[in-house]
Amino acid sequence: MRSTKKADGLSRRDFFRALGAGLTIPYLGKLNRLPRVQTAAVKNDLFWVKHIPDHPFYDPGRQNHHIGLDSLLYLMGDKGLRFYRSSSGHPFAGPSGLIAADDVVLIKVNAQWKHRGCTNSDLIRGLIQRVLDHPDGFHGEVVIVENGQGRGSFRCDTSAAYGGDKTVHANANDESHHYLYLVNTVFNDARVSAYLLDPIRGTFIGDNDHAKDGYRKFENVSYPCFTTVGGRRVELKEGVWQAGVHRGNLKLINVPVLKHHDTGGSEITAGLKHVYGLVSMDDGQSSFRHYSGLGETCGKMMVSVRTPVLNIIDAIWVSHDTLGGYPAGTTFRANQLLAGQDPVAADYWAAKYILYPVDGNFRHHPDFLGISRWLKDAENTINGRGGLLDPEKGILVGRVTGNENEMAAHVCGAGEFLHNIRLSVSESGLRFGASVSMTGTLEKPLSISISGANALSWRAETDAAWLGCAPSSGSADRTIAVTVNPSGLEPGEHRGQILIHCPGAANTPQLVAVLLIVREGRGPRRAELKSKF
Repeated sequence: MRSTKKADGLSRRDFFRALGAGLTIPYLGKLNRLPRVQTAAVKNDLFWVKHIPDHPFYDPGRQNHHIGLDSLLYLMGDKGLRFYRSSSGHPFAGPSGLIAADDVVLIKVNAQWKHRGCTNSDLIRGLIQRVLDHPDGFHGEVVIVENGQGRGSFRCDTSAAYGGDKTVHANANDESHHYLYLVNTVFNDARVSAYLLDPIRGTFIGDNDHAKDGYRKFENVSYPCFTTVGGRRVELKEGVWQAGVHRGNLKLINVPVLKHHDTGGSEITAGLKHVYGLVSMDDGQSSFRHYSGLGETCGKMMVSVRTPVLNIIDAIWVSHDTLGGYPAGTTFRANQLLAGQDPVAADYWAAKYILYPVDGNFRHHPDFLGISRWLKDAENTINGRGGLLDPEKGILVGRVTGNENEMAAHVCGAGEFLHNIRLSVSESGLRFGASVSMTGTLEKPLSISISGANALSWRAETDAAWLGCAPSSGSADRTIAVTVNPSGLEPGEHRGQILIHCPGAANTPQLVAVLLIVREGRGPRRAELKSKF
C-alpha cells in the first residue's frame, strides 16, 4: 500500500511530489532521514523508437514479441527506467521498476473507433506478452479498458461514425485481430481480460460501495470502479480493494493512437486527451470538457485520479486527416513509438516531430494556440497539484513540462538492441567413440547461453539421423543433451553438425561439429572419449 508515514507533518509522497514540482518547503532541513532528492533543472525523458518493420513479430519461437515494443523497453532500461519491478537481473528489470509480479495492470486503449483510428492491437499483443513474461512469474491480471462513451467496442466493429458499417476492422496487420481476439484466442489465459466501461458510464456509486460497478465523482471529474473477470475490485483512484483495504498494486499503462481530432477543438489526440476514455461524460461535465476545460480535466485525471506509470503513443499508423482512421488515404504508416512518464512532454514531442511532419498542417503543431493552450492548462493543473513523482510506483517524473529545452529524447531504431545480444555454446565440437557392437545411445552436455537478453528463444537442428538434441528448442540459458546412436553404422568416421538458431541474436546461428568414430573392436579408444576435437 502507499506509504502514509509522516515526517514533521508532511507525508513522504508529498515531500517527493513537492520537490518534483519545484516548490519550496520551509522545513527541509528537518527531513535528513529521508533519501536525498535531486533538485537540478527538469530534464524529462522521452523514449522514441523509429523504423519499426511492417511485420513486427520477430521471434518465431515467441510469436507475440513485438520488435518495436521490445526496442522501447530495452531503450528505457538502458536509460534507467525499468519495466519490471524485480531483482532478477533481467535487462528490463530493477528494484524500482514499473510492473510487479502481482500487479493489476490496466491497459487503456482507444476502442471508440476502428480502422486506424483505434490503438494498434499488434502493439497491445506485444505489451500484454511482456507483462506476462515477468521474470518473477506474473500472477496478477492484465485488463484492457476503455470507455467509448456508448460507442466503444473491443471487437473493433463500432458503426456510429462509419455509416452503419458493423464489420470488424482492427488496427493490425490482420484486421480480424481485435482486442477480444487477443484476450480469447491469442492468450486465452486467466491472467488476461478486458472490461468495456461503456455500460456503467451512467451508474454512479458512493465512496463506500465496493461491490457495484459504476463511477465515482471526484471534484469535476469521475472515474470507474469495477470488478474484473479475474475477481479483482478495481477503484481507479484508490487502488485494488481487497480484504477491507485499498492495495497499491494497481498500474495504468496509457496507449493512445496518435491522430488528428477535430478543427477548433483539441486538434489532436495523444496521451492527455486519451483520459476522455476513462472519465464518464454522463457526469454532467461534458460541455465543460469540450473544450474550455480540456487541459484541466486531463491534468486532474493524470495527477489526482491515477497517474499512468507509462504513456506509450502509438504512431505505427498516424491518422493525420480524420478522427476515425478511415479511409486509408487519410492515414500514414509512420512505424514509430514514443513513450514517457511526462504526458505533456510526450504530447508536445509527438505533435511536433511525428504528426506535424506528416502533412505540415500547423494546426497539428504544439505551438498552435489551439493545442498550446490546453497543453499549458494541463501542465499548470498537474504542477499546481504537486507533480507526478511517486517513487513507490516507479514514477520518476515530478514537474511536467511543455518546454522542449526541458525534455531529453532518447532515440533508437527498432531492433538495434539485437546487436547487443550474443548467442554462445560451450563447445565448438564434440567427439564420440563407439564400437559396432554397441547398442543404445551416448550422451554429452552442451550449454547454450544468451547474453544481453533473458528470454529469447532458440532451436537446435541436426543433419544426421544418428545425431539428436534434447530438448531441441527452448528459451534463455539451457544445457541440452547431445546424443548419438551408433547402432547400424559402419565402422569409420561419421560427421554431423548441430546448428543453434536464435532469431534475436546478432551472431546466429552457432555451429557445433560432431564426430562419431565407430570401431570394429569392443569399445572406443581413450582419445575418442574426449569431448572436444
